[in-house]
Amino acid sequence: MQISRLDDAAGRARLAAILDRHATVADPDLIRAVADILRLVRDTGDAGLFALTEKFDGVSLSPQNVRVELALLEKLAEQAPAETRAAVRAAADNIRRFHELQREYTRVLEQPEGVRLTHRVQPLDAVGLYIPGGQAAYPSTALMTAIPAQVAGVPRLVAVTPAKTFLTQPALAAALVEAGVTEVYTIGGAQAIAALAYGTESIPRVAKIVGPGNRYVAEAKRQVYGAVDVDAIAGPSEVVVIADDTADPVLVAADLLAQAEHDELAAAICVTTSETLAGAVAEQLAYQSATLSRRDIAEASLARFGAIFLAPSLAEAVRLVNRIAPEHVEVMTAEPEQIAEDIAFAGAIFIGPASAEAVGDYFAGPSHVLPTGGAARFFSPLGVYDFVRRTNVIRYTMGQLFKTADLIACLADAEGLDGHARSIRLRIERHSGPLTPTTNPLSESKPRLLAVEPPEADATEAL
Repeated sequence: MQISRLDDAAGRARLAAILDRHATVADPDLIRAVADILRLVRDTGDAGLFALTEKFDGVSLSPQNVRVELALLEKLAEQAPAETRAAVRAAADNIRRFHELQREYTRVLEQPEGVRLTHRVQPLDAVGLYIPGGQAAYPSTALMTAIPAQVAGVPRLVAVTPAKTFLTQPALAAALVEAGVTEVYTIGGAQAIAALAYGTESIPRVAKIVGPGNRYVAEAKRQVYGAVDVDAIAGPSEVVVIADDTADPVLVAADLLAQAEHDELAAAICVTTSETLAGAVAEQLAYQSATLSRRDIAEASLARFGAIFLAPSLAEAVRLVNRIAPEHVEVMTAEPEQIAEDIAFAGAIFIGPASAEAVGDYFAGPSHVLPTGGAARFFSPLGVYDFVRRTNVIRYTMGQLFKTADLIACLADAEGLDGHARSIRLRIERHSGPLTPTTNPLSESKPRLLAVEPPEADATEAL
């Protein structure tokens, strides 16, 4: 592993290559290829979807077998080892408990003169969950995407995942059953995104698509945005470990390799103030990678986008992290809490040596679907808030309109929109009834904020 100084030309060049790696994800040929796939599925439905699946995955599908029967899903789940099913249940409990904290409720602001302003929160009607396949299956992704949507109250959860992987991975089936996902289709790639976005004869369309995938999936999500909503366009995974001379180089290297084994385009970076630690981490990377089952992928990733940077201070290390805005940041320093407070841009922050990134990937509770490629500057982790839609509802009364009509019309006039102003003035001119509802108990009171519980609850709770 190359060791570079942040304050010399070689270090700056290495950093620039890492920051520019997103350019390898999308290229003109990729964009055209994905557009062709999307167009075929949109225009021909099942026929195009099944033809593409046979072409890319070598699997023959039909309307009769594209959806996994519930009995088969449950049978596959039961084939997972008992300890795997127990781990899935425990992780699901943690994820559900954390995401319950994110639940949003309708809010109502009641004002004098009977005015009622409502911020209505409702779940999306249907969400598509993309679960990657290919070289491995990811039951953790099923839990991390489905459970936040479930907590939000989404009534229809649809999972898509490549057939070859799904049928040989009972742990994924166990995760889907645990998360309450019973509508599962064995399709993957850009064609699966097209089916979710546009719908086919066998797969009704959804309102939103979430979940990570390869560059074809990411580009497909980018192109269908607008026909449906999508989460952040995920790129290759990344981690930055901030370490000082108190860090254990064995653990630092282990966590870098845990990231590098994902993908040859993944970025695994250590930034440290200690030359001794930097050398020890480099040695450990060579030693530990030799025994990885995905050694070739991990070593290719480290060669392309891995780095050990020497920083003159921890403050400079934090500045580097904020510049990269990475998906994951680990802090292994003498005072990690203080360092973490200064990190402004990161998808997730892991504090201290016990907080391995893998804890967040599988078990802690927060979703592991995180912004990548610097998007942590403006995107957030996947959460319950991603699966609701918000509507503003305004109920005005004539009493309040009489009080504010001149102000409203004045603003409309200032914008040169005389039709807007006229719509207000006509209401004042044509009104002949009472101005204030005599039965409204709030007509002379201060504004009051109400929290409306979910639809199954009848009462409202005054805050």
